[in-house]
Amino acid sequence: MRITEFWQRMDEQFGAVYAQSVAKDYVLAGLGDRTVQQALLDGEDVKVIWRAVCAAFPVPDRLR
Repeated sequence: MRITEFWQRMDEQFGAVYAQSVAKDYVLAGLGDRTVQQALLDGEDVKVIWRAVCAAFPVPDRLR
């Protein structure tokens, strides 16, 4: 998964504004108690980040 696809899925799931809030404000256990932004800055694989988002929120199958 590319970073552009990740953000497209985030925007589709949460809306463009709320997706940014989710990325910076929500600490996810699946990311080692980091936010999406922290994980991205740490160089975490985008697929791993997306899977953590899917585990933490009710993401529909078509976006998984």
